[in-house]
Amino acid sequence: MNSPRMKRFGQFLLVIFALVCVLMTAAFAEGDVEHTSFVWGTVASLLPPVAAIVLALITKEVYSSLFLGIIVGCFLYTNGSPIDAFQDFVSRLTSNAGGNMGILMFLVILGTMVALMIRAGGSKAYGDWAVSHIKTKSGALWSTFILAIVLGVDDYFNNLTTGNVMRPVTDGHHISRAKLSYMCDATAAPVCIMMPVSSWAAAVTGIIGNEEVGFQIFLKAIPYNYYAILTLVFIVVMTCLNIDYGPMRKHENNAAKGDLYTTPERPFAGVEEMKFNPNGKVIDLVLPVLVLVGCCVGSMVYVGYQNGGTDLITAFANTSAFDALPLGSLVALIFTMIFFMVRRAMSFTELMDCLPNGFKQMVPAILILCLAWTIGDVTKALGAPEFVADLVSKFGPGLKNFLPAVVFLIAAFLGFATGTSWGTFTILLPIVIPVFSGGIPAADLTSELINGNDMLMIAIAATLGGAVMGDHCSPISDTTIMASSGAQCYHLNHVATQLPYAMTVAAVCFANYILASFIQNVVINLAIAIVCMVVVLLVIGKLNHSMNRHSQRD
Repeated sequence: MNSPRMKRFGQFLLVIFALVCVLMTAAFAEGDVEHTSFVWGTVASLLPPVAAIVLALITKEVYSSLFLGIIVGCFLYTNGSPIDAFQDFVSRLTSNAGGNMGILMFLVILGTMVALMIRAGGSKAYGDWAVSHIKTKSGALWSTFILAIVLGVDDYFNNLTTGNVMRPVTDGHHISRAKLSYMCDATAAPVCIMMPVSSWAAAVTGIIGNEEVGFQIFLKAIPYNYYAILTLVFIVVMTCLNIDYGPMRKHENNAAKGDLYTTPERPFAGVEEMKFNPNGKVIDLVLPVLVLVGCCVGSMVYVGYQNGGTDLITAFANTSAFDALPLGSLVALIFTMIFFMVRRAMSFTELMDCLPNGFKQMVPAILILCLAWTIGDVTKALGAPEFVADLVSKFGPGLKNFLPAVVFLIAAFLGFATGTSWGTFTILLPIVIPVFSGGIPAADLTSELINGNDMLMIAIAATLGGAVMGDHCSPISDTTIMASSGAQCYHLNHVATQLPYAMTVAAVCFANYILASFIQNVVINLAIAIVCMVVVLLVIGKLNHSMNRHSQRD
């Protein structure tokens, strides 16, 4: 039942079914009907993502699991009407694909650029150069980490570009695809949520509703954003001490023996077997990547200015990654094709052949993204965010000193269930802020009210960090999917291997949010949090060493 042939047949049926749904929409549509689901705002509203996640863990098959989770959600949303549920499913699937066309276009263009760089021989030349110059496994991991930090202006761009560029290097040093996926994913959102010049800072500022105060709040909350900070500390210590545990340890042990995947599922198998120009140069990869980075960052600034930005900071605050990334990547693609023609790295026919090849590379990511967006949409329509937000408001009065830790857990759970960090803190911040500002709404805050109010900063940081944590772990998160795609790793392997790492960091964060609520000193609390993270990893490393010695004796 789990054979590759059966899985391909199942995927084929799913695509055919989606096409049939699109064609039949007009026949069934009777205009937009406003539904009020009988489970709206109740615990049952969380059933669709829970069903999808449980099925994915049981069946090890993500497409059908997401599909069934969506069907459950649509059935609940339409109060049990099969025909209405069918219409709702089609409507949501098509609207989410259309509404996110910019990101899908960016995926296809990036896949095409990867195919071009492989065909021109740039990937092979860069891989050979990197293997000869980066002598150690830790060097390969450090290079991946540094590149991800540099590309931290946008999490989508970060995940896809870092994985594609560093994959030849990590493969050459026998680093598993699961480990590469984790390195990409763990340095994407955690870096963006601390980057003042990013779309994330703009999102938080926009939710607060006051540009000047919102940006101040974003900056002041950074030192208390323990999940983002400690995730980076975790990577640094893990790389320095070569610590791996949980499923990742098995993947890394197998990679050392030559098996980069561990499991039979290899959705990107054969990509590196494309024909390539044996005369390719390192510049055939480096220059297109630099142009891609420059064009994407430049297009973000350009779109920001078009949307009302007056300087660099406000340009980034007003930009839209959904518009900027496809624009920048398209310019980079045109440059790359002209560059390879001038260099005579390939003929025009070969250039055109890379277009469908690049698209085929991204089909798994596109299909999962469309399904993930749809299940997030139906979960939101069932009132899951409001249900979780109501829990926060009820916990507020009696647990004020413990509330930041509770908010962190709730934000993490909501981010995990919905697969979106932005959606999570959009719902929770307007509720959390009045609790710690004496009932003053976010839009009415002033500089005087936020100065010295450490509890407010702790609570806001807990909301942002928890949202990132849930999104980071969720198998239905778009950034998690893109990390798998960029590293060419089987998606469920990426989810299973990074979950223990993320949970370890989350546990340390939870404890430190309790401490922060009582101590309320930004420097002391941050120092304690970092020490706690390092000590926990040292203990895990020692336990691993003891287990290795015992296994060798046996």
